[in-house]
Amino acid sequence: MWFMKKRPPPIRSLICEGSVVNGELQFIDGLRIDGVVHGDVVAVVGAPSLLVISEKARVHGKVKAEHVIISGEVVGPIHCAELLELQPKARIVGDLHYGTLEMHHGASVNGELKSLKSAERPTLKLAASNDKRGQAQAD
Repeated sequence: MWFMKKRPPPIRSLICEGSVVNGELQFIDGLRIDGVVHGDVVAVVGAPSLLVISEKARVHGKVKAEHVIISGEVVGPIHCAELLELQPKARIVGDLHYGTLEMHHGASVNGELKSLKSAERPTLKLAASNDKRGQAQAD
């Protein structure tokens, strides 16, 4: 239901267009990048995080956050625990690790797509059984 969705954290930091950052960038809450980052962009672990990489932005390094929205260019692996949104002008060179992927027509990815959820082996419960013998592992 729409009212049960958790709200994304507010964007509190901005790397402006024309700015160039060299080195690892760590952030909490939300970060929007309109400039260029040469280095890893990593959200602080344990807190909700939102990373927006705008159409004009370029990131050359690892990207790691809970929710990531990309409209620009990323060269490096992306690790997104929850939702990874690739907008129509997104250009990715690197592997994607994601909880849920939303990819719009026009986005390009040169790398492997790896769902974090597929790593888990779900337990299946047979509808006709109410006891433990009715459970099976999915193959």
